[in-house]
Amino acid sequence: MKDIDRRTFLRGAASISLVGIMGGVVAACSGSSDNSPSTTTSAATTTVGHIRSATAVTEVLGAGLTLAAVALEYDAEIDGSSLTAGNFTVDGRTVTRVYTNSSAAIATADQPDGQPGKFVIVELDTADDAGLLWNNQPDDGAGGADGVDGAETASADDTDSDSGPGAGGPQAGSSSSPVVADAVATVTATGTVTTTSGETYEDAGAVTTSAAVDPLVDLFTQATFTDPDTGDSLPYNIFAPAGVDLSNPDGSTKYPLVLFMHDASVVGADVKGPLVQGQGAVCWASPDDQERHPCFVVAPQYPTVVVSDDYEPTSLFDTTVNLLNDLVDRYPVDPDHLHATGQSMGAMMTLGMNIRHPELLASSYVVAGQWPAEEAAPLAQKKLWVTVSQGDEKAFPMENDIMDVIREAGTEITEATWDATWDAERLNSAAETVADAGTPVNYTSFLAGTVPGASEGSGAEHMGTWKVAYTIPAIRDRVMED
Repeated sequence: MKDIDRRTFLRGAASISLVGIMGGVVAACSGSSDNSPSTTTSAATTTVGHIRSATAVTEVLGAGLTLAAVALEYDAEIDGSSLTAGNFTVDGRTVTRVYTNSSAAIATADQPDGQPGKFVIVELDTADDAGLLWNNQPDDGAGGADGVDGAETASADDTDSDSGPGAGGPQAGSSSSPVVADAVATVTATGTVTTTSGETYEDAGAVTTSAAVDPLVDLFTQATFTDPDTGDSLPYNIFAPAGVDLSNPDGSTKYPLVLFMHDASVVGADVKGPLVQGQGAVCWASPDDQERHPCFVVAPQYPTVVVSDDYEPTSLFDTTVNLLNDLVDRYPVDPDHLHATGQSMGAMMTLGMNIRHPELLASSYVVAGQWPAEEAAPLAQKKLWVTVSQGDEKAFPMENDIMDVIREAGTEITEATWDATWDAERLNSAAETVADAGTPVNYTSFLAGTVPGASEGSGAEHMGTWKVAYTIPAIRDRVMED
């Protein structure tokens, strides 16, 4: 299934803060705030004819940050019936529809046709190759700079080792510097548009965006945690539930916290890397998710690989645990409802935390990762949901071994095999069926060849897993209910 089919659940009331997608944000958190270089301007100043501003609107889909629309702000309210998609073109992109709105935001699920307003929203096909701003490539599993751009637990290396089949991923402590392309587009407006007062505006011509907004990324604050125990400095992103002021938190109501840990292809990125690489962090902060399960969301940005195929993590593993404890001390976080999730390297860290700190986490969602089965006994006492692709030549067999250990300990497991190309409704229904079984451990796998990009290169079965795994609300609901 294309990412465009999975967009609805991430759409809600958009934040219209004109913050560059990768720009620095002042953080009211412990440690220092990060002043990261901005890739977009912080104010929309373009003026062409009756167009007062042009703003790029991005969305984080399974494959990463995508330029999804351009918002043109006119100097008067526009009559939506006067708009036709054929009168707007965007260089290198496919225009799918055009409508009005009251702000620089894509229409929400409850108002799919937008609202009356001065903004004309030019929606773009997010399946366009030129729309993807995050830099992952389909053959990343083969390795990139320093071997880190690759899928560190995929089948990029078919050799066997003591740590399981396909060992040979990036080494702990290595790094790379993935980047995000600027969210910039040029729109050409041809034909006429009519204001609600009846005035006709002639061709506006070409206008280039001068700002960018994202309805979810902009909701996170950036900070750095300096660990007094390890000496590490760990940049991170934090989302606070509605009503919580990070600069002056009120501890009267405690909230759960979700920790998202990224894969090795994100190491060395800007602090917002975990937010724009895919949906693993931002999905928990979506308006729909927050309505069902208000919670904090924390996504560290690791400067180097934390754990490799020897399963001996660097000190950043302990720093992450210490970060959680620090957040519990400073914010209204419920220490009995800490939840962890991660993909690949992050999945390995999630398993490792459950094994080495068995009292820390209430539940976990493990995506495309593994740990040696001989160390897995503590997992039999934990609440887990594990999702892998059957084409993942390392994670799938090693997770099968872990499930054997859990099963032999007497813990019930619900298992299911899914086709990752099913539409969003069918996948969610299948997940609800698994969740309804009520077992402490759930193990779901995608049929080989069905995850996005499965045929596009070594490691694609691995890296394609999380492009679907984080789009299923019923899994997130089950994790948060524990």
